[in-house]
Formats: sequence, structure tokens, C-alpha cells
Amino acid sequence: MKLKSIVTILILVVLATLVAVAGSMIFFVVDETEYVVVTRFGNPVKAYREAGLKLKWPEPIETLYRYDNRLLIFEAGEVEFLPKDKENIILDSYVVWRIDDPVKFLITVKDEMGAEDMLRDIVLSELGIATGSYELASLVSTNPNLMKLNEMIKTITTKTDEKVMEYGMRAEEVRIKVLNFPQQNKEKVFRRMRAERARIARTYRSEGNAIA
Repeated sequence: MKLKSIVTILILVVLATLVAVAGSMIFFVVDETEYVVVTRFGNPVKAYREAGLKLKWPEPIETLYRYDNRLLIFEAGEVEFLPKDKENIILDSYVVWRIDDPVKFLITVKDEMGAEDMLRDIVLSELGIATGSYELASLVSTNPNLMKLNEMIKTITTKTDEKVMEYGMRAEEVRIKVLNFPQQNKEKVFRRMRAERARIARTYRSEGNAIA
């Protein structure tokens, strides 16, 4: 009797294990922070955007690809650019981006590493084009009326967003962390800035003298 009970228990344990394994192969959970794309023999057949318990065929028939649906940040790093007046500057930029169309994302860039490679090429290209359209005094100036840096950043964000859409992404914002100068150019730029401040100071003194 005891042997029969042990065998029954073992059979139940094996059956429960098989059911659990089979369940893990056909059921899956979509988290609130992700998209899940299901492919059948390598071809996308379904994209899940809503969280919850879902059903699929076991691998290798159907395979899951999970993607973060939150805002992501990619840092392009420091790169040297040439403004319109040929005074080299170094820009350290980053992009706030997200996956918008997970199926298109899977087909075109596949994963975040591929997306970052694509973002780097696009952002640096747009930075180079935009920087070449402005003179240095429009990007670095003590006179707020001359500053065009925010205008340039807005243009870069728009252009980048337009280009990454075809890869299932959206560029929410492109920002510049650091604007610096190559060592050989720093003193020349600082001299120009000091001269500009001195000119403004002379103007204020002249107006004060006239009032007096």
C-alpha cells in the first residue's frame, strides 16, 4: 500500500512538472514597462502593448522579443564640430528617446544596441549640419539677443525625430551637456568674450555719463 502511494505521488509530481513546463512554454506575462513582439518562424505576427497574461505557441514556432517602453537616454559623447566661422567647438550631447512601433523597431534595428548605433549616426549628422549653419557668436555669447543655441537644439530635435520614425523610434529631445573648445582655441574665444563684455561696459558708461 505504501509503495502504491509513493508511486502515485511520483506520478502526480511528474504530471505537475510537465504541466508547469508546458504552461511556461505557451503562457507569458507582459510587464507594464515593456512591449512584447511575438514572431512566428522569424516573422512578426503580434505586438503586445498592454500588460497581462498572454498566450503563444512554444518555441521554436513562436519567439518573444521584449522592449522597454519607457524613455531611454543615449549619450553621443564628445565630438568636434566646425561652426560657420570655422572656430572649432566640442559638443557633448545626449538624446532622450523611446520605442514607438515595436514591430518596425524589431525589423529595422532589432535591439537597443542597433538603435543606439543608428541614433549616433543621425544625431551627429544633424549636429554637424546645424552647427555649420551658425557662427560661434550665436552659440556662445554674453549677449542674450545673439544666442541661437536653443533654436539650433530645437531644429536638431525635430530633424532627428523625423529620421528615427522610420525605425520605429521617437526622439523626444536632443540636448547638449557640454559646449567646449579645443585647447588651442580657448584663449582666442575668451579674448573675444572679454572684448564683448568690455564693449558693453563702455556703452553703459557712456549712457551713464550722458544721463549725468
